[in-house]
Amino acid sequence: MTEAMTLETWIGIGVAIVAFWGIASWAMIRTLRQEEQKTAILDEQRRMDTYSPKALSELREWIQANPDDPYVGDAKRKYNECVENLRETDQRFYDWSDAEVERHDPL
Repeated sequence: MTEAMTLETWIGIGVAIVAFWGIASWAMIRTLRQEEQKTAILDEQRRMDTYSPKALSELREWIQANPDDPYVGDAKRKYNECVENLRETDQRFYDWSDAEVERHDPL
């Protein structure tokens, strides 16, 4: 035997639907704005920083910890490319301080 859904159940379903679409819309709008910002940087400079400060530091740590890994050459190339882009560009997507940029030397 099935019971009819209560008002509280319908309210809960409505809140869940509104929350889902609200969060999904916010995420989509935020992502599109970030992509517009990246496109503007690329249009102006033709290159940009590819890693955040934390990600680039972690990549360097991984390279130093895994010198015999078959992918270390590719990782070094990507690391050096990002360091070069940081030093040659004025506008950056990620929040880099001058001290953070200077701390990273090519490998």
